[in-house]
Formats: sequence, structure tokens, C-alpha cells
Amino acid sequence: MSNQYPEFNGLHLPTIEAEILAAWKKEQAFEQSVQLREGKTPFVFYEGPPSANGMPGIHHVISRTLKDMVCRYKTMQGFQVKRKGGWDTHGLPVELGVEKELGITKEDIGKTITVEAYNQKCREAVLRYKKEWDDITNKMGYWVDLDNPYITFENNYIETLWWILSTLYKKGYLYQSVSIQPYSPAAGTGLSSHELNQPGTYKDVKDTSVVAMFKAIPSKESQFIFDAAANNPLSKEVFYMAWTTTPWTLPSNLGLTVGPNIEYALIATYNPYTALPVNVVVAKALVSKYFKEEGLSLTSFAEGDKIVPWKELATFKGSQLDGLRYEQLMPFEANNPANIEGDPFKIILGDFVTTEDGTGIVHTSPAFGADDYKVGQKNNLGIITLVDREGKFIDGVGEFAGRFVKNYKDEKDFQDVNVDISVKLKKENRAFKVEKYEHNYPHCWRTDKPILYYPLDAWFIKTTAVKERMVELNKTINWKPKSTGEGRFGNWLENMVDWNLSRSRYWGTPLPIWRTEDGTEEICIGSIDELTAAFIAAKEKGFNKDVNLQIVDGKLDVDLHKPFVDQIELLSASGKPMKRVPDLVDVWFDSGAMPYAQWHYPFENKDLVDKGQAFPADFICEGVDQTRGWFYTLHTLAVMLFDSVAYKAVMSNGLVLDKNGNKMSKRLGNVVNPFETIEQYGADATRWYLVTNASPWDNLKFDLSGIQEVQRKFFGTLYNTYQFFVLYANVDGFKFEQDYIPVKDRPEIDRWIISSLNTLTQTVTQAMDDFEPTIAGRAIESFVDEHLSNWYVRLCRRRFWKGTYTEDKIAAYQTLYECLETITRLMAPIAPFFCDQVFRNLNGITKRHAVNSIHHADFPKADLSKIDLALEQRMQMAQDICSLVLSIRKKVNIKVRQPLQKILIPVLDPSMKSSIELMEELILAEVNVKEINYITETEGVISKKLKPNFKLLGAKLGTKMKQASQAIASMNQAQISQLEKEGHFELTVEGETIDLLLAEVEIIAEDIPGWSVAVKNALTVALDITLTASLTKEGNARELVNRVQNIRKEANFELTDKILLQIVDNTNMKDAVNEFSEYICREILATQIDWVSSLEEGVDIEINDQKLRILVRQKG
Repeated sequence: MSNQYPEFNGLHLPTIEAEILAAWKKEQAFEQSVQLREGKTPFVFYEGPPSANGMPGIHHVISRTLKDMVCRYKTMQGFQVKRKGGWDTHGLPVELGVEKELGITKEDIGKTITVEAYNQKCREAVLRYKKEWDDITNKMGYWVDLDNPYITFENNYIETLWWILSTLYKKGYLYQSVSIQPYSPAAGTGLSSHELNQPGTYKDVKDTSVVAMFKAIPSKESQFIFDAAANNPLSKEVFYMAWTTTPWTLPSNLGLTVGPNIEYALIATYNPYTALPVNVVVAKALVSKYFKEEGLSLTSFAEGDKIVPWKELATFKGSQLDGLRYEQLMPFEANNPANIEGDPFKIILGDFVTTEDGTGIVHTSPAFGADDYKVGQKNNLGIITLVDREGKFIDGVGEFAGRFVKNYKDEKDFQDVNVDISVKLKKENRAFKVEKYEHNYPHCWRTDKPILYYPLDAWFIKTTAVKERMVELNKTINWKPKSTGEGRFGNWLENMVDWNLSRSRYWGTPLPIWRTEDGTEEICIGSIDELTAAFIAAKEKGFNKDVNLQIVDGKLDVDLHKPFVDQIELLSASGKPMKRVPDLVDVWFDSGAMPYAQWHYPFENKDLVDKGQAFPADFICEGVDQTRGWFYTLHTLAVMLFDSVAYKAVMSNGLVLDKNGNKMSKRLGNVVNPFETIEQYGADATRWYLVTNASPWDNLKFDLSGIQEVQRKFFGTLYNTYQFFVLYANVDGFKFEQDYIPVKDRPEIDRWIISSLNTLTQTVTQAMDDFEPTIAGRAIESFVDEHLSNWYVRLCRRRFWKGTYTEDKIAAYQTLYECLETITRLMAPIAPFFCDQVFRNLNGITKRHAVNSIHHADFPKADLSKIDLALEQRMQMAQDICSLVLSIRKKVNIKVRQPLQKILIPVLDPSMKSSIELMEELILAEVNVKEINYITETEGVISKKLKPNFKLLGAKLGTKMKQASQAIASMNQAQISQLEKEGHFELTVEGETIDLLLAEVEIIAEDIPGWSVAVKNALTVALDITLTASLTKEGNARELVNRVQNIRKEANFELTDKILLQIVDNTNMKDAVNEFSEYICREILATQIDWVSSLEEGVDIEINDQKLRILVRQKG
């Protein structure tokens, strides 16, 4: 093996990553990272299972980057981090994909294709893209156990689910009930509340709305209304007006609900469509919504008139309308009152009625609304369902029979039945207003089709029974960001309803409840052993004769899916046959049970869960869309089963948008291919960009140019720093073999960078412990760029390539080595490939760590004894001064190689002056200036003015901002000086004292003759920009050194090669070269400089408009 540090042949991250991937595979690096921590404290991580029936996207890369980052970090901190992969294999996404592929609908299953064949197709489809998922997992460096994943369709997994369901059943948490639930006709199943609240399920749509007119029936109780209507000589008919955005529910209307304390008005008017005179009842607060003031003066109306005449005849409270009858609005054969069990077509009272919109009278259809159902049950309205589970009207609904209430089949020429119902009502003098109405309507999370609220006989988990405990335990979870836990998730828990568990589908976990035909007896099976025993008992009594299932090793050998478990009959306690109820369970239950089911708990690995080795999780991470999905179901089951949290810390990452802030979609053509991105730019650059561009929980505007910048600026800088070290370390044979030089004995620049390195380690460790990777990554970026590369290495270059192998040079090597090695370990969790390669290159020579991979090494720990904050602050001031001086040079177009005479610095206090004096030599060398002069008062020397920071002050002062701006602009030099010294200034604005902070203004200094001035916060520097003849000569000499160094480089001279320099005589340059010849020779390693009359060879150069011909020859 070579005894020299390897050099990179260019920075091509994908090539480096391919080499590291091969090394990881050969060494089983991931497995080793777990085994090396055997016996250490476990750090429990849960992988949220993706579904492999679709391709991975860039949004999967960000959440997996965050997961991998935390797990690598905790491993390097000494924890044992087992992480099992997993696959979500059941549910709607899979079934709908298979139906589309086979060209069938749910109704075809069991008819044109058997349930067994259909489920086999689903089984084949769920892992169709597993290879691609495994590929992206490997290429992005996500370490997770892919060889032993949990798979939700496997029997062991389902058996744990059955145990959970049985446990909940025994605790009284699992029950069946008929209620109004969100239902997806397009998917053919009910939905849970958390499915209905997935991001993007509520969409703004324009629907046909109608104000329907329900004709009042005269009676003793309603006589007071008809008496008032008698004052309208044109009509004695009375109608109650009710508004709806779902006209398709009107044939199922069974009641009208009014607010008991709402005031209603009887209005004499005309129907705008038929021009017939009518009397209508509407909430008084909403009269102006339907009738214009100009109509009060009109008496006649004809079809087409814009203003409808009207007159108020009477007012009354909603409580007076209670029990009044009206005629059925849309009578058909199917909704004949004789078919309705109850007392329909009457007005009832409800506290949920408002006058915010509509008419103040609510059309009540108990079959299609939760509030409607409750109030209908309370008032015995009955229930009638005229729409089937495909979303179309049943037979017997007249001309609307067989028509879909929404466009569930994507028909090109779809005729909206809601429009036709409204037209019918118009013609029949039963519609007062028909219009398009834009509103927010829920859609199915998988089909993107509108849902219906539908009466379902469903199974529920009684989550409301543990609501307070769920809220209480949620407060102990470390949510990142905190606002998600307190807001989005916390509010969700506060308003939770019982979990609608059952699904009317085929491919999923069967609900393990067997029941007698009369429903009087039932059993919930909790294991295969229980099922086996019950199966055998039933078989001994003559059942299950035609069921071809074997008992193997004492257990029933059965696939725990439809149709196999549905063949099995069990016996009730009284000897009656029991069949399994047909429902499956919500697919979110599958994933929510993974903490236990992945280990086949409690049938195996019982101690892992019971003794806290695998439960609860220390950390989980998924997209914010899982807040009401996986995060919720995990939390629910943990509380209900173990009275525990499921996870101690959770990070919810935001959405990945395109660079313009638009949601990515194939339709818009803005989807980013993660495979192509990683192949082109590398996983490290992609991961680093995803982590540092924005906090994980903020939505990320994904821009490929951002990855390019990370690759070039950050990785390029680190790469160049490594290459610099290797170049000189290999020349000098530095292998860290010498004794470690105590930091206190090293030069100040070394002590500073080591102090900054340990401060960085503190910052990164604290940020990573608090799940704030963006802070950590940006701190590393800043250190590498501003401290290590552009300051330490630049200022110390001479130490590496000048002179003999002294203790000073060894100190420089040890310091730079320590920085490089520590930085790679700090950033390894985020950028695992490049860091591992650099670490292997360094450690392969020095053997300072007894491991092959950086991911087996320990994470750096800050050595507080090496932190010198005063030194760091002094150096920061030096950097700021240099930055200001260099900005002035750039502004006045004077190169850094051109020496200048002096810098003038106003000092605010003695400590500031002493700090700068300690760094004076460094500052002067860096900015190429001869001296620094200090002044204590700037008045009369430097003139300053203030510019308000409108963003900060505007938020603070509001309407006083304009006056404050004028007051700030008028502050004199003494006041500005006071602000600089004290950091704040009491400013009077409109008689009120405002505490003005230094950060709330920008200080602008005006140039003075012969000087140029720059300001940063309270620091001001003035640079003498006058060029004397002596300074010009020295500048020319430095320019010559620069040109010769470039020629040496282009000629591929070795760093130590001596040269001879010949120059053609030039009167204007000769004095400068001769005066500074010693300096020039030292810098370019020339043994001598010869002036000649002419040169046939050589090159022409130009120095400050002076042309020279020179020849550089290698000596010897």
C-alpha cells in the first residue's frame, strides 16, 4: 500500500460515491456499524413503510436523507441503531392500480375475476418497483436493512395485527355502528377521518347550488303563517326556502331544520323563474341576500325583470316553526313515504343552524350528512338512501334513476344530474335561485374523486375513550417543528372522532371477527393458534368439511387474506355457525402497528417491546402529510395498547416544490427524477442541498442550480483544502508520527482555528441533538469557507511550502489534519460518501482510528480546554477589518498586491483597541498595508449617517415609521457615535421615547479626500488610497512575483525547484526590481535575476501598463 496520501483526480462526486458503495458492500459496512455497537444503548428508529407499487420521487429522498442522517449521527455517538426496512403492501393504492391495469372495476371482482386471482395480482403488484426503491436507497446512501424488511402482507405481520385487534376488542375499544361516514364511490369503500384530512383532499370546486322551495301545508299549528300570507292578495301559498350545494340529495329530503332563536320573515314576492306570486320564509338576517331594497317600491313583475318586488308580511322565531309540515319536494316511487320508517317532512330545531350563508333553513337528508343524521334520529325523521355505493341513483327515482351524482367514471360527455334536478325544480315553481357556487369539497385521497357522506354499517376503534391521554402524552413528544405538534397534530387530537376502521375492499388485512348469522354471538380471533383451535373444534362438529386447509406443526396453514379466511366457519358458544364479517381494516392500521408487527410481537421478540429495546421509538421522520396519517395511527395504538407514546421525537419534513414554488406534477412537467439527479450531481451534493437549503419542515423550492452551487462552492472548497494538504504533506512525508504538539505551544493562528473547530463541534452537536440539521450544516459550511479555507489555509500557505521541516511546519500540518479529519466526521451523517473517502485517505496513512470507515468512528467531542472565545472574537474582528479594507480596494480598483500606507480605525473603547493591536501584524499582512492608526472620536474626521432598516423598524413602530425615519436621518455625529458605543439610543418620536437598536439601522460613512471609508455595524475603517512612488515600486515587484509564479505553475515545476530569471532591460521597472530583488528571489525561488539587452526565448508580460520580456529557467 502507498505510504502517501491519495490525491483526487478531479471532483466528480458520482465516481467517488460508486467507489465507496463498492467498499461498503465488500466490507458490509452497514452491518458492521450495527455489530460494532453491540451491547451499547439502543437508539430506536422506525422506518415508515413506503408502497413499492410506484416509483420513488425526490420527496422520498429528502425524508430518507433526514432519517439516515440522524441514524448515522447516533451510531457515531455510540448508540446501537438497528433500522429495519419495511413495505406497505395493502390498501387502495394497490387495488386501484391493479383495477386500472386489468381494466376492471370493483364490481367485477368475484364475477369476471375471482377474489383469489385478484388478490394474487395485488400481491404481485405491491413490490413491482422494489428493485428501483432498493436502487435509490443504495445510491443515496440510506442505510437500512433491506434484506430482512417487514412486509405488511406476510402472515406474521397480520397475526400481530389480529392480536392488537383482539386486545382492543377485549378492552371494549372495537365496536360496530351505523353512522354517516365519508365514502368514496370511486374507490368503493368508506374512509377514516385521517384519510379525509390528508393534504390536498379538500379542493375548491364550482358546483350547482339551488335555493329550493318547500310548500307549507296548512294546519292549526301553521295558521299564523297563512293568516299573515292572506295579506298578499296575489297568492296564499307559503314556501320554506332552503339552500343546498348538493341538489342530488333533495330527493332524499326528510326534514327542514331551523334555529330556535333565529328570527324568520315571511316575504310576499314572485318566483324569479316562473314569475308566479309566492310567499316565502327566510331568515330575516338573510333577506337582503335575495331581495334588493329597490324591490320594495315595485308591485308588478314579469319574467326577465332584474328586480323582484317584495314585501315583508310577518316575522317569527324559529321555535314557532317546530313541527310544522310541508309537502315532499320530489316524490318518486323509491321515496314513497310508505317506504320510510319514521315521521318525515316536518320542520325540526337544530343548534347548528346559522345565518352566515344560505337561507337560515337547512335542507335535512339524514342519509347524507352527519348533522342531518343526528338531528333526524333525534326527531324520528327516518332515513332513505336513494344513491347506491357506486354513486348513482337507484331505480325508482324517475328520470334520474341510474345517473351518477358526480362524474365518477370520467365520462367525456357527462351530464350533471345536479343541473337537471335544478332545472326540474325551476319548471315546477320549486326553485327560487340557481347558481354556480365555489366551495371547498372533500375528495378521496387516492382516486381524487369527490366523496359522499353515506350511511355505513362500519367497525370503529373508540379513540375518543383515550382522547385526554393522547393529548397529554403528545405534550411529552419532541416535535420538530414544535408548531406541528401543538397546532396541526394537537388540534387534530382535540377534535378527533372514533376511527372508522373497516373497509369494503379485497386486498388487505381481514377483520378477525366471526359472527353468527343473527348477529347475537361473535368472537374476535387474536392469533393463528386461536384460529387453529376454533377451526378444529368446528371441524369436529361437522363444519369446514370442504375447506382444504392443513394443520402443519400444530398450526393452521392458511394465508390470512380473503378468500381463504372467509372459507372458515367457527362455532359460537351456543353451537351456532359463525362466518367472518366481510370487512378489511384500514391500511393505516397496518402501518400504525409496525412497532410491534415488524417483530411479530407478542409471538416472538417479546422482550424487545416489553423491555424498551425496540419501543417506543427515539426518532421517526416522514413528510408533513403523515401528521394525520402514520403519526396519528402510531400514537393512537401505542396509547390504547401500552399507555405510552410510540415515538419520543418526530421530524415532519415539508413539501418539495419546484423552483417557482409550484407543486410537482407530471401534468406540469416539473417533476425531478431522483435517479438522474444523483447520477449527475451525486448523492452527497443532493443530500447536503436538501438539508442546508431550508429547515426540513419548511417547504423546499427544489432547484438543480442549488445542488450545482453546493457541489462547486462547498464540496469544491473542501476538496481544494484536502488537495492542498496532501500536496505538501506528501512532499514533507507528514504522517502524524511526531508527538502531538500541545495546542498552547502552537502559533496563535493554529490556536484560533483549533478553538473555532471545537466551538463548531459544540454547535453541530447541539444542533444535531436538537434535530436541527440545517443549523449544523450551515455552521460547517461557514467554517470551511470563512475560517478554514479563506483564512487559515490562505494565511498559512507559506508555513507549508517554505523552509525546512520545523516544529512550526509540523504544527501547521497537525492543525490542518485535525481540522480536515474532524470536519469530515462532523459532516459524515449528512454527506456519507465524500467524507468516508477523505477519512479513508487520511486514516489509511496515519492509522489514528482503528476502523476502516468514518461511519464506524466516533463523532467528535468538543474539548472545552481548547476553546478561547476571546481569541475567536479578536480574529473575527480582524477578519471584519480585512473584509472592509478589501471591499474598499475593490471599490477604488486597487489590487491587493499593491501596498498602501495606512488604515484609520475609530475605536469605541480601550478593549476594542487592544484586541485589534493584538491582531495588527496579521491584518497588515493580509490587506498589504503598512500601518494602522487609531482614533477615539470620529467627529471632524469621518462623517456618518444612518439608514433605517424598514423591515425591522416597520414591524416595531408601525404608523410611527415615517416620523422615526426622519428623526433617524437627522441624528448628529455624536448621537451616532453613542449608538455605536452603547448598541442602542433613545430616540424621541412624536413625544414618545423609542429605544433604537444598532441592528435596526445601517451606518453609512462618507469618504474623505485621499481616503475611502467602509462600515460594518459598529466597526468603521478608513483606507489611505494615496499611491506614493515607493509604494508603486513595491507593488510592481509583487506583480512580477505573481507573473513568475504563474509561469512556474504552467511549466509544471516542482514546488522546490530553483530557477534563474532573466529580464530585458526596462528603465521604468529596473529600480523596482533591483530594490526588491531579495524579496522577489525568495518568493519565486530564484538564485539570481539577470538584466539582458534582449531575449530570443521567453514570454511577454505586462505589469501596471509596463511591458516586460522575461525568461524563467529551471536551475541545474
